Amino acid sequence: MTRLVELEEQGPRKLDASDIDDEKGDIAVCRCGLSDSFPFCDGSHRATIDEDDGTTYVYEDGERREVERVVTVDDGEDE
Repeated sequence: MTRLVELEEQGPRKLDASDIDDEKGDIAVCRCGLSDSFPFCDGSHRATIDEDDGTTYVYEDGERREVERVVTVDDGEDE
């Protein structure tokens, strides 16, 4: 399974001591791309537990849709 993820930032988020969870003592970094507190995990990955291999998904407004076809165009190339 894959997910389409849009990111708007153009630079890294540097982690510091204030990013450590006081209760758990750790930092969980999002790897699913769905977290509302990205780059930190907020548990949103739980929505992906039943995704099928070989299927691409997009999540919008809390709803999951299957993507039938993904088309990419390189900058500077004619279609």
